[in-house]
Amino acid sequence: MNFFIVSGLSGSGKSIALQALEDLGYYCIDNLPAILLPEFAKQLLSAPKDEIENCAVGIDSRNRGFLEALPGTLKEITELGLRYKILFLEADENVLIKRYSETRRKHPLTDRGTALVEGIRRERELLVPVHLSAARHIDTSHTTAQELMGLVRDFAGGGTGAPLTLLFESFGYKHGTPLDADFVFDVRCIPNPYWHEELRDLDGKHPKVVDFFDDKESVARMTDHIKKFIEEWLPDFQKENRSYITVAIGCTGGQHRSVFIADRLSQHFKGHRLNIQVRHREINS
Repeated sequence: MNFFIVSGLSGSGKSIALQALEDLGYYCIDNLPAILLPEFAKQLLSAPKDEIENCAVGIDSRNRGFLEALPGTLKEITELGLRYKILFLEADENVLIKRYSETRRKHPLTDRGTALVEGIRRERELLVPVHLSAARHIDTSHTTAQELMGLVRDFAGGGTGAPLTLLFESFGYKHGTPLDADFVFDVRCIPNPYWHEELRDLDGKHPKVVDFFDDKESVARMTDHIKKFIEEWLPDFQKENRSYITVAIGCTGGQHRSVFIADRLSQHFKGHRLNIQVRHREINS
């Protein structure tokens, strides 16, 4: 049985994540009281396999008791023999403020004396223990609902014996570093096509930009060094039963250099018996 705990910041997409799991046949419960979690685990273990195959529960800052008792609760679940994974969703503070402004919903930690931004920051502090215990972090700042559902489906597949998913994500530093990245590589030191007028409006996938990079020895060295780093450490992460690793490649605007190198890396690792994904945050958003 796959047993997932879905948590994260309010407004980051937990309801969408639970919906994605429900579509996969998971039995989902949102905001289960903390005191009931160990007992619920016992019931799951004793239930017929054809009755509940996989399950997910949503836990967030509304459930203060769970956050306070997290270490003991997770230990108790493990001792019962139920293996769990925590999926943690987060987003940039400004994005969360915008989402709440658009939906006009009330943040769970706001009241007459607590402003929205203060509630978001307080919640982030409260959820640090859950964040540290998570098997997978997803930054939804620049993610559509459909993209998030796809990421959650990939995460769920990682618990069924599927190969490790290795995501290469290009991004622009001027738009912020991805919060869910496991590794971040800065490639702003290599030649920039932006300063060539005929290449400025193209992106790292265009044949003319590809030819520009293929002619640069420093670009080849940068790509090779990142390849070697990943190849060196990937087996150790696989031993830890990681199902998902995000490698973020950043340049200034996320249009040329990071796109090209992310594509080259994905092409190289496709022959490594991994589930390879590529996302170009700035040019696909």
